[in-house]
Amino acid sequence: MTQSLSSDLKTKHRAIWAAGDYPRVAADVIPELGSRLVRACPLGPGKKVLDIAAGSGNAAIPAAATGAEVVASDLTPELFEAGRRNAAVAGVSLRWEQADAEALPYTDGEFDVVISCVGIMFAPFHRAAAGELLRVTKDGGSIGLVNWTPTGFIGRMFATMKPFAPPPPEGAQPPPLWGSEEHVTELLGDQVTGLEMRREHAAVDCFPDADAFREFFKANYGPTIAVYRALAAEPERAAELDRELTDLAAGFDLGNGRMEWEYLLVTARRV
Repeated sequence: MTQSLSSDLKTKHRAIWAAGDYPRVAADVIPELGSRLVRACPLGPGKKVLDIAAGSGNAAIPAAATGAEVVASDLTPELFEAGRRNAAVAGVSLRWEQADAEALPYTDGEFDVVISCVGIMFAPFHRAAAGELLRVTKDGGSIGLVNWTPTGFIGRMFATMKPFAPPPPEGAQPPPLWGSEEHVTELLGDQVTGLEMRREHAAVDCFPDADAFREFFKANYGPTIAVYRALAAEPERAAELDRELTDLAAGFDLGNGRMEWEYLLVTARRV
């Protein structure tokens, strides 16, 4: 990939996540997910921590609350304003820095702990992102990830949207692959030890029905907004996607609007 094409792709990705209101998605839909990741990692005073693709800090802020020194990095700095407000409410301080997960501006082995909560999985070139994650983690340091699985709700949502979306760039891989045990094992390889992976579920109960889910994601979730924008001149296809997303959400409804979204919790130590 040429530098100009890479730059264009990053600009598009930044625009996708700046669209809508991802901080609201994180706060209203998955408010406990970042804290779950933090509890799984050896954080505390004296630890230098990097959160890759931190968004508005749903993991970085609870990490800072442990007393760790935290850097929240993201390709989309538009998300930091909400993060700074949330950090102020929580009474914690941390650094917010724009950074590309596939080309991190940090030195080798700079961090004791590197985490990402449904973040790094959206970098399109998985090997590049995994290589950077490993590079900036010190020898013996810890890695912690939460990634949506291919078979869980968000993985199924991306599969549902795929036929309606513009084709991805050549070589890009689907984000939910990071929720596959085999894929994560291949990406991290022999550069980690103590690799543990367990499937868990985030309880989602903020949508009274499937239609409410669909409309919320159409208005607030960048990737969904991008697909509908691509269908602006095709109202019949947009209506078809409406139906498919509604059916998907209805199929995951456990009653009274409650859903469980599967994710893969990954922890490991850098060799």
